[in-house]
Amino acid sequence: MGKKRTRFIGIDEIEEKQKEESKLRADRKKAEKVEDKKPEPEVGAIKRPKKDLDSPKSKNNKTHGKNYNNAVKKIDLKKSYKLLDAVELLKKMKYSKFDESIEVHIRTTEDGLRGSVTFPHSIGRIVRVVIVDDKIIENIADGKLEFDVLISHPSYMPKLAKFARTLGPKGLMPNPKAGTISTEPEIAAKKYMAGNVNWKNEPKFPLIHQMVGKISLGSKEIAENISALVKSIDTKKIVSLHIASTMTPGLKIEIDSV
Repeated sequence: MGKKRTRFIGIDEIEEKQKEESKLRADRKKAEKVEDKKPEPEVGAIKRPKKDLDSPKSKNNKTHGKNYNNAVKKIDLKKSYKLLDAVELLKKMKYSKFDESIEVHIRTTEDGLRGSVTFPHSIGRIVRVVIVDDKIIENIADGKLEFDVLISHPSYMPKLAKFARTLGPKGLMPNPKAGTISTEPEIAAKKYMAGNVNWKNEPKFPLIHQMVGKISLGSKEIAENISALVKSIDTKKIVSLHIASTMTPGLKIEIDSV
């Protein structure tokens, strides 16, 4: 049983005082309950100040360095550039010490698009091409996917079918549209080693992202690689096209100039 308190009835002053004390006790208990629910701070924990959401540094939780901001000043983000002019601008904006990759970002009229392109110039990446045999199938079963392109003779496709869930999401499953299923796999392999690359939309989105070369490659050569990619997709299926290098902002391209 709790502590007994005597309550006087009929004496106005005492009764009012008791009501006030009772209310204070109730408020104190509520405060104690709220305090008990607060988690104990970890030992050594640092109390971080709240972020100012209106601060330019906190918007989208992204900040750009001085070099990037200087690069942005050299371009008009609202303008559409001719292809060759845009490539030359990317080269002028370069400020990193490494050989940056140049990527094309394309918005298409539909999703589910896929195909392949043979670039006229090296994109600066070694493509590991293998032809399916029993040893390769053993490696796939063991989780060893040491290749970028898998070429298969039709006779091996039934054996590869059980690995579709492993190879498919990575874009490694042989496909007749991409030319990776062939009755002459050696010829198909040479084609890919010469610079043939598969491209496709992102899953469920009408977007294509494709590397087209290194920034050290000549401007004309980079432009020709981009033109080859666009031709393999079909300009009628392209809504917009942007190019960017690893460390620079993107530039919108006039599709008619590609």
